[in-house]
Amino acid sequence: MNLLLNAVVVIQILAALVMIGLVLVQHGKGADMGASFGSGASGSLFGATGSANFLSRSTAVCAAIFFACTLLLAFLSNDRARGPAGSVLDRPAITTPASAPSAGAATQIPGSGGADAAPSLAAPALPASGAGAIPTK
Repeated sequence: MNLLLNAVVVIQILAALVMIGLVLVQHGKGADMGASFGSGASGSLFGATGSANFLSRSTAVCAAIFFACTLLLAFLSNDRARGPAGSVLDRPAITTPASAPSAGAATQIPGSGGADAAPSLAAPALPASGAGAIPTK
């Protein structure tokens, strides 16, 4: 399955690169008007209109291959195990038993005020209006 997925990805990347190259090689619609005034497009490799047909058909074939690979990758990536049917609200909640913290646990937290901890400085209280969040110059 992994080999098939890798092969489809490689085909999709190659089709995308070939399609990019084919689109860049094609000339725009405005270039046809210049050919009628003697720009020399009729002396090209494929003839006056042969390149447009060949390149546009090749681009369409590459686009179809790219689209098919995209659909196949979407289909293959959806191969997950299905969970139980029904809503999440229908399942029972998972509860954990509450345990009381031990007395020695508070001394391990820095600044918690344990038995041998030094008195800590109190943090300055911020105004309740939110004015402390406004930057000053």
